Amino acid sequence: MFNVIILGLTSLLTDISTEMVYPLIPLYLTSKLGASPAIVGFIEGVAESVASLLKVFSGYISDRVGKRKPLAIMGYSFSTVGKAFLYFASSWGWVFWGRTLDRFGKGIRTAPRDALIAETVDNKNIGRAYGLHRALDTLGATIGIILAYYFITTYKGDYKLVFLLSIIPALLGVMVLFFARESSKRKETSKRISFSWGVLDKRLQLFLIVIFIFALGNSSNQFLLLRAKNVGFNDADVILLYLLYNVVYMVFSYPAGRLSDRIGRKKLLILGYLFYGLVYLGFGWFGFKSAMWWLFSVYGLYMALTEGVEKALVAEISPDHLRGTVIGLHATLTGIGLLPASFIAGLLWDTFGASAPFYFGGILGILASIGLLIVL
Repeated sequence: MFNVIILGLTSLLTDISTEMVYPLIPLYLTSKLGASPAIVGFIEGVAESVASLLKVFSGYISDRVGKRKPLAIMGYSFSTVGKAFLYFASSWGWVFWGRTLDRFGKGIRTAPRDALIAETVDNKNIGRAYGLHRALDTLGATIGIILAYYFITTYKGDYKLVFLLSIIPALLGVMVLFFARESSKRKETSKRISFSWGVLDKRLQLFLIVIFIFALGNSSNQFLLLRAKNVGFNDADVILLYLLYNVVYMVFSYPAGRLSDRIGRKKLLILGYLFYGLVYLGFGWFGFKSAMWWLFSVYGLYMALTEGVEKALVAEISPDHLRGTVIGLHATLTGIGLLPASFIAGLLWDTFGASAPFYFGGILGILASIGLLIVL
């Protein structure tokens, strides 16, 4: 579990950095730089799609060369550079490049890192390992949001100060990662790697198709923050809502991973996607402040039930010699949908009102839950 802890600490520090700025970006774009929700959707869609397109290639390369750690270090380093662009932003174009660099780094690091986690433990503990990693990751997110709230309230909306300070934990995260150890399991299988869709388990193929369709309605979380702002929350209270979501996510991630080792991944994933569909319909239907606290809480539960558990399922049923590639493919298919999903959400918001993107996402979430019930 040494690598799980080291990678978890790296993610903790990196997420402190990321979440210090993430909940502020849509507020900064709309209130300081004059961007519309459609622009917010465009920036997030492109940034996340770039990240996801890279994941399958970085996973394949790590399978081919038999090393995960160098790509992970490179990815975390790019994300650190992206934070500097936010500090210098004078227009939404700077934010676009900052977010793209940040997510570019995420695209490089995610598949090799997740494959390294899977190779550190045996299959009966893989859900536990991913759950622990997600819990540490989300603990970092929680700390980052608390810091964002402190700085934005103490220094009266000084966004640039928060952007500057966020670079510090990002640098520390890269430093910690140097202590990770390569897995010896890769040495025998890394020389000859070829991939085709047909070599994948039928259940894995169908699962990836369902997840891809769902991703078309899974827009950026920044629309949830804009929705909270839309129903009357001020900037500081929007950050508190996002904090609540991350606390619930953190508390339930590790128990969800351990439970999936015992009862299987299918039940938790079906329940998680059902929660997503219902909570998104709730974001569309309930336009008052008190409902937001419950909705952000349940959304955190959805993330805990699906994020780590989904990765554990993919790692478990993928071929050993293609594990990094398949983990990357899963992330790529998920992310390909983010560009149209976030862009569509922005257009629906601008054209039909704030509720429209959530009705669309909610329906696809419920359909995804039904789809997983059939294919898994």
